[in-house]
Amino acid sequence: MSDAPGTSDLSIDEARLVAIAGELADALEAVVPTWIERVTQERAAVAGVVVTEEVRVRLLDAGVVTAATVGPHVRAALTADVDAGAENPLAVLRKALGPATEALRELGVPPLPRDEFARRVFPDDDYDLAPMSFADVDESLHELGLMWGAARAHVHLRRRRQVEP
Repeated sequence: MSDAPGTSDLSIDEARLVAIAGELADALEAVVPTWIERVTQERAAVAGVVVTEEVRVRLLDAGVVTAATVGPHVRAALTADVDAGAENPLAVLRKALGPATEALRELGVPPLPRDEFARRVFPDDDYDLAPMSFADVDESLHELGLMWGAARAHVHLRRRRQVEP
């Protein structure tokens, strides 16, 4: 089935989605350690924990462990075929906050007060670490995350249009 004049071939759109997904996965893997270090330092400081060099290294280690653990899963979610029903990559990140949470607990940081929605949706996120957007992880991911979401939606719609009469 051919596309209307002036529109691109679906395979080109799919290839572009794959390229954007790879870029976003690479970028996420690069920033996860510093994101975890940043947000855990913020939570520790709010609780009055002095962030010494030893504490900073412990928090950065939690970020490195998180990145190593979550990286392949985030990449799989980002690069999964549109029709595969893969998990949202931010949901994958939200589930990988164990090392950061454990590091904060070990430092004696008390859980943060959270609203009912946060407690219900993210019951294990005592420190409100779960990102709501790619920009929450790192501002540099904002545009790339939007591009990935738009490309994914575009491919999904193109496929639906090709199978519908």
